Order: sequence, then structure tokens, then C-alpha cells
Amino acid sequence: MAFLNSMTVVGSGLTAQQLRLDIVSENITNQNTTRTENGGPYRRKTVVLEAKAPQTTFEQALARARGESVSQGGVQVSGIVEDTSDFKLVYDPTHPDANADGYVEMPNVDLTQEIADAMAASQAYSSNVTAFNVLKQVTAKGLEIGR
Repeated sequence: MAFLNSMTVVGSGLTAQQLRLDIVSENITNQNTTRTENGGPYRRKTVVLEAKAPQTTFEQALARARGESVSQGGVQVSGIVEDTSDFKLVYDPTHPDANADGYVEMPNVDLTQEIADAMAASQAYSSNVTAFNVLKQVTAKGLEIGR
């Protein structure tokens, strides 16, 4: 059913973009965190997305027969990775985490980059909502033909 496949694709996009927004929020929240459980300052995180290739009808039938999940296509999160760029050094000898020279390692979170990422994720989320609404309208028109 193409309708359900389209719903699955749009739903995967909504889920992926929501996770991107969650990670951006986490990065912004921790932009001044100089101490973490792993030691050292907070490291910026990014979401890695990849296309999820749809299975053919035959592959879907085999997957169902084996009790496996059926891939309808869309997007999936392949991982959340930490940014390995250098930390920012800020001179503040009174800070409890300052080194012997008086410098504090600050997180590698750039607020401008996070705002740009949030805007991109928000736009992609909105595009998925628009696609979902168009899908609803097309389905409703299709049901009206049968009346």
C-alpha cells in the first residue's frame, strides 16, 4: 500500500528531525559545562542520518515470513557522534577547573552553528509536516471519488 509507505517515510523524517532538534538543544544547554562524567568539558554532538532503502515487494514478503521488520524507506539515525574539534581556552584563573596557567577548557559548542543547525532541522521538520498534510488531502480526495 503506497499510502502506508508514504506515511512511514514522512514519519521517519519527523522522528529524525525531532532528534536533531533535541541534540541541538542539548548542545546549547551545555555550552558552558566544563565538567562531565567522562572528565573534561562537554563535547558537541551531531546526528548522523542515512537513507533507509525500501525493500522490494518480494523482499518484504520474505522478511514477513521470517518474522523480521519490513523496510519501507525513509531516513534513519545511524548514530550520534561527538565533535572532535578542539576545546576553546578561556583565561579565568578563578575558575575551579582552570589549569596551572589560569586557562579553562570550554566546550566546543558554537552558538551560531547550533542556531543554524536548529533552523535547518526546524525547516526540514516543517517540510515533513507539509508532506504529511498533502498526503492527508490526497487521501481524502481519493475517498471522495468512491462516493
